[in-house]
Amino acid sequence: MSALGAPWPEAAAAARGTLAAALAVLVAAGWLSAGGDGGQQAKYLTPADINALPSKPADARIRYGPGKMEFGDLRLPRGRGPFPVAIVLHGGCWVSQFADLQNTAALADALRDAGIATWNVEYTAEDQPGGGWPGTMADAGRAADKLREIAASYRLDTTRVIAIGHSAGGHLALWLAARHRLPQSSPLYAADPLPLRGVVALGGVGDLAAFRDYGKTPCEGDVVGNLLGGGPEQVPGRYRQASPAELLPLGVPQVLIEGAEDETVPARFAQAYAEAARRAGDKVRVFIVPDSAHHEYNAPHAPPWPYIKEAAFSLLRIPLR
Repeated sequence: MSALGAPWPEAAAAARGTLAAALAVLVAAGWLSAGGDGGQQAKYLTPADINALPSKPADARIRYGPGKMEFGDLRLPRGRGPFPVAIVLHGGCWVSQFADLQNTAALADALRDAGIATWNVEYTAEDQPGGGWPGTMADAGRAADKLREIAASYRLDTTRVIAIGHSAGGHLALWLAARHRLPQSSPLYAADPLPLRGVVALGGVGDLAAFRDYGKTPCEGDVVGNLLGGGPEQVPGRYRQASPAELLPLGVPQVLIEGAEDETVPARFAQAYAEAARRAGDKVRVFIVPDSAHHEYNAPHAPPWPYIKEAAFSLLRIPLR
């Protein structure tokens, strides 16, 4: 069913089980360890749990720029192609200590196994040389546009590309869809940015100004202020160029998938962003998944996975199988 129509019955049915059941699958497969009493060590997954999930090696690690962090892992499905592509962007509060592309490797691998080429992107974080404004966003843009350069060699269909981002990566995924609205005077401007078919944001941040104060606690600092070099009062132009909410309408469908127990980026932020996007004319759906917090998004077999798969298939117009 369309990502813009009624809730997907397959995804809803698959997510009705509790997270405990999903964790049991992961433990049985040897992906996670059980506690000494035979139960799971924690109710919800942690970043370390996600990083420990197995994933098959990427088909190629490719640089999209000269910087240390300007590279991505490309995974290709079986077959001759040309393949639809999902640009996958990890989260971590835009800070290097919290996450890197290993955090989305299992998700990228599962999407590849489902028939979608994945470009799992690393980027310069705000606390690294060259990161913050404008470098972090510029990296995401350069990584997306790199697909045109490598498309022929790897049989990629650049007319069927979506972006999938987790947390801070959800911000970058939405921003990629908004680049065409940037003024030529912006340091982030690109004359012909790669167009997207849609965006899937997983516990993502669509409105940087709205999230700034709240994010200081879960992200352990003023990460939005550090990303852009100040608050909206000090650098309003940077917020207008970097925050998807300031660039509405994006002009592509957006699917926002939220964990009901996500306290890092609570669902209310997605709901407020979605309302603003709809008022601007965009087509946006929000799905709140039970038994999920902030890291279940990146674990195949956890409750959000059926929603993520169906969103990707729907946006890319691939028959669900």
